[in-house]
Amino acid sequence: MQFPDYIKHERLKQWVSEMVDLCKPDKVHFCDGSQEEYDQLCEQMVEAGTFIRLNPEKRPNSFLARSDPSDVARVEDRTYICSISKNDAGPTNNWMAPKEMKEIMAGLFDGCMRGRTLYVIPFSMGPLGSPIAQIGIEITDSAYVVVNMKLMTRMGKAVYDVLGEDGDYVPCAHTVGAPLEPGQKDVPWPCNPTTKYIVHYPEERAIWSYGSGYGGNALLGKKCLALRIASVMARQEGWLAEHMLIVGVKEPSGRKSYVAAAFPSACGKTNFAMLVPPKIFKDEGWEVTTVGDDIAWIKPGPDGKLYAINPESGYFGVAPGTSNETNLSAMESCAKDTIFTNVGLTDDGDVWWEGMTKEKPAHAIDWKGNDWTPESTTPVAHPNARFTAPASNNPVLDPAWDDPAGVPIQAFIFGGRRSTTVPLVYQAFNWNYGVYLAATMGSETTAAAFGQQGVVRRDPFAMLPFAGYHMGEYFNHWLQFGREIYNPPRIFSVNWFRKDENGKFAWPGFGENMRVLKWIVQRSHGEAVSVESPIGWIPNYENLDWRGLDFSRDQFDKVMNMSLSDWQQEVLLHEELFIKLYDRLPKEMINVRELILSSLWRTPTNWGPTHE
Repeated sequence: MQFPDYIKHERLKQWVSEMVDLCKPDKVHFCDGSQEEYDQLCEQMVEAGTFIRLNPEKRPNSFLARSDPSDVARVEDRTYICSISKNDAGPTNNWMAPKEMKEIMAGLFDGCMRGRTLYVIPFSMGPLGSPIAQIGIEITDSAYVVVNMKLMTRMGKAVYDVLGEDGDYVPCAHTVGAPLEPGQKDVPWPCNPTTKYIVHYPEERAIWSYGSGYGGNALLGKKCLALRIASVMARQEGWLAEHMLIVGVKEPSGRKSYVAAAFPSACGKTNFAMLVPPKIFKDEGWEVTTVGDDIAWIKPGPDGKLYAINPESGYFGVAPGTSNETNLSAMESCAKDTIFTNVGLTDDGDVWWEGMTKEKPAHAIDWKGNDWTPESTTPVAHPNARFTAPASNNPVLDPAWDDPAGVPIQAFIFGGRRSTTVPLVYQAFNWNYGVYLAATMGSETTAAAFGQQGVVRRDPFAMLPFAGYHMGEYFNHWLQFGREIYNPPRIFSVNWFRKDENGKFAWPGFGENMRVLKWIVQRSHGEAVSVESPIGWIPNYENLDWRGLDFSRDQFDKVMNMSLSDWQQEVLLHEELFIKLYDRLPKEMINVRELILSSLWRTPTNWGPTHE
């Protein structure tokens, strides 16, 4: 096999050769990340029926893909952490002994690319050459994966220059698991409908994925490397790999603060990352800019501050519910150069999904390729339909988003989807309380992962599906990490999803979240006023900036209401998680829980702001 001259890494060449021998592809293509290559592969997929080219006048250089109905989301029950010791994976991950799993994977990968092309994708998670970045090499038989990786990562020849002759890289092996016999006709979305494995070997820092062509299962730089493997690296090397967006907040004075926020999937992460401040704030000079919308890698800098990069270079956003009203910047980000997956196709060659416009199209083709009209009983787009768009399309991209040194983090925010119990905002009393707040975060389940919807599940740090080792050890890493920094970021909880007695959202959300963000930024600089509640510091009505919004004191009291009986119930649910993690749960978690319980016990039932 002929390797390009620019690949000088012998260990890498050996690995690729071994994978070619195992997978038995018809051809091998070394991706160079060029625009020509991207255009050629997109054209090839249009011819194969995988892509539909959208109307160039409405969506320049954009395409629609429809996946197999069995391949529409991350498959958490088929995702494994194969550490040598079962205890290291912990009770929140699926585990199998590496030796056993390797035998299964070797059997599945044997000849898995027959009739297909093996693509070798060099990519960097993070700006090329950044001290926080990591390099991966993915082999795949999916052109869909190649073009998505071009948008989502720094992908191309330049990666080999950084890698040199003996640099470290994470080997990522992916196949759709659908070999073609001679003369067999391919399908538009090849995958293995019945057999899927997404496998991580933390000690070897390697990833193998079989049977799925869908985003998080197939774009191995994303959740697999950037969270599951990187979280293991981070613990060993003293940094953090987190499921967090990063935003810059610029005040009228010119002061710029960066905030990182962790929300479970489908809790408004992309909307918050691209928040458009209310007009009165904009006119005054407030600006919110995006560094990243999904993943943050955070390392201590020489000055004692924490610096974060977005390891990705694009957005893999949930389409349904995204509109000019809810997220104008996301709509502009996917206006061109975008790959859409599982959305509707309109008669004029554009895309449409639920919530995109008030007026529905009279006719469209749904994500399964069937006719659809507003009278149809099924949605036009899958609830987890996606757009892959380059970050450079984002009109509110932060000027420092690509800075190899990263941006300094002033505050951490955690927030799930809770219709009751958790108030709109509160600040943890200190770092230990903050880790407790994040560790016990719960969210009502959504469509981003296969399974039940509407049940509260604990999602510690929004990392439940993504931590590559025991969750109790992960809490411990956070506790230790904060102690080693002289002045760690402040930690806050938010909940945009409180509902009123009629089941309607009690908080307007979206751009209005700026009012809460302003208080958070000022608190993180030790400036805004707060009150001590049983669970943390909270603002009074007059501590938030209400200009331009008609939101009464009574409405505010409802979104901030802390029902003591609800909270006592909540603490019992925390206990369920702690029992699960018992063997490696840090003592601080039990101690903080006791202090919260004591505060709740001593608080009168009618506790709350008093109004003159």
